Amino acid sequence: MKPMDPRVTERLVFAGLFFATVVIVAPVLLVLGVIVARGSGVLSWEFLTAMPRMGMRAGGIFPAIVGTAYLAAGTLIFSLPVGIFAAIYLSEYSRRNWLTRLIEIAIVNLAGVPSVVYGLFGLGLLVVFLKFGTSILAGSLTLGVMSLPVVITASKEALQSVPRSFREVSYSLGATRWQTVRHAVLPQALPGILTGAILSLSRAAGETAPILFTVAAFFLPRLPHSIFDQAMALPYHLYVLSTQVPNVAMELQYGTALVLVGLIVLTNLVAVIIRSYFRARKQW
Repeated sequence: MKPMDPRVTERLVFAGLFFATVVIVAPVLLVLGVIVARGSGVLSWEFLTAMPRMGMRAGGIFPAIVGTAYLAAGTLIFSLPVGIFAAIYLSEYSRRNWLTRLIEIAIVNLAGVPSVVYGLFGLGLLVVFLKFGTSILAGSLTLGVMSLPVVITASKEALQSVPRSFREVSYSLGATRWQTVRHAVLPQALPGILTGAILSLSRAAGETAPILFTVAAFFLPRLPHSIFDQAMALPYHLYVLSTQVPNVAMELQYGTALVLVGLIVLTNLVAVIIRSYFRARKQW
């Protein structure tokens, strides 16, 4: 049997890859198109800055936006330092043995745990046992724990991607291991670390199950005053509008979804810009 012309094979492979890309991208674009088309009409300054009224059937979503921002900030404050230091230990200090391999496997497995499990963890440990109550603190810590596996994995990969020669030169100049990590390795790994942290933050900002058990308020037409207060959040607010409140205009639901998607897209765009900026300054 005569072998197929390599050019024909290449075209077939290209066509298959293009078809797979269309199958993946087209539904996403369709969903985004529907959200933009049906939600853009309700967007206004009042919708973004006003308090909800009439049982959330009118008014704006300002408390939900502020609550989401508070939760995102709290998540980043908790997960970023812990995740980076854990990655530094695993990458630069720990020895390769069965214990470190077990820890790495556990981290990878934790990244695949459903978010509702983290919500139950936050409810049992933070809300009930530690008596934080349903609060911004409990919600932020729960989302931070959920984000840790992604932050650790991304930071570890970024640290290990730095060439060994950077460390060898630093050691040859008499630097300690921490000085080498601080001044030679960490700056070069910063783009990957920040990208992983921001992407994990964007995922946490869109989660509903963890905040359902730990922080989210059904209807709270005021801003929180401390980290021990409840708060509204966009994912849970969207869930409530769609399932719990009767006679809500569909435009309000789609408008809320559009704001949530816009915040996530903006977060991802910030990650891309930061990564591009620091990659341009790399020395290798």
